[in-house]
Amino acid sequence: GVGECLARRLAAAGHPLHLVARDAPRLQALATTLGASFSAVDVTAEDAFAQVAAEAGTPLSGLAYAVGSINLKPFARLTAADFQRDFQLNAAAAALAVQAALPALRASPGGRASVVLFSSVAAGRGFALHASIAMAKSAVEGLVRALAAELAPAVRVNAIAPSLLDTPLAQGIAGNTRLREAVAASHPLGRIGQAEDAAALAAFLLSAQADWITGQVLGVDGGRGAVAGK
Repeated sequence: GVGECLARRLAAAGHPLHLVARDAPRLQALATTLGASFSAVDVTAEDAFAQVAAEAGTPLSGLAYAVGSINLKPFARLTAADFQRDFQLNAAAAALAVQAALPALRASPGGRASVVLFSSVAAGRGFALHASIAMAKSAVEGLVRALAAELAPAVRVNAIAPSLLDTPLAQGIAGNTRLREAVAASHPLGRIGQAEDAAALAAFLLSAQADWITGQVLGVDGGRGAVAGK
């Protein structure tokens, strides 16, 4: 999805990378293609980020936590496990990733590092069936603002809030022609997003070109978060 697209974009620009994912064969293949090091871990495992920090090394100029879930259920059917899983994957693990990487980020040779997290258009707008994921992604936005304040000026922290993207994670919706067309029509720009739409902004936020941007949640959502659809 977005993480792979971002990795390819950064590698093409000449940045050395350390990749993290739980699908070891696919991760190894991508790392080999991009000349990157990698850690095959499940980010919800207790020791995952200690392992990543040890294997990634120091320093780091940036961190992108492009991990998420799409858990759409009527509120009455959501369980404690749903809430806990969505919060752990989307918000708590993002915080732990930054925490583990912080010494390496503070050692950035450029003097300022950048962190990019991922929220959702659903955190800022009300959508039915989105209670658990909207709650978890709203926590991500709060985390971004708190860390931007606490870690400045050494580390910038921002988030991207996409609408539906055509990625493997979203194939339950994007892969259904009727649902895809209905969701596309709800966007003022008339289509659902592509991984490249979010990855391009993530690459910019990680770069020195965004050196005066921190504490922001930026929508990549075809206008859905701010403009009424037709």
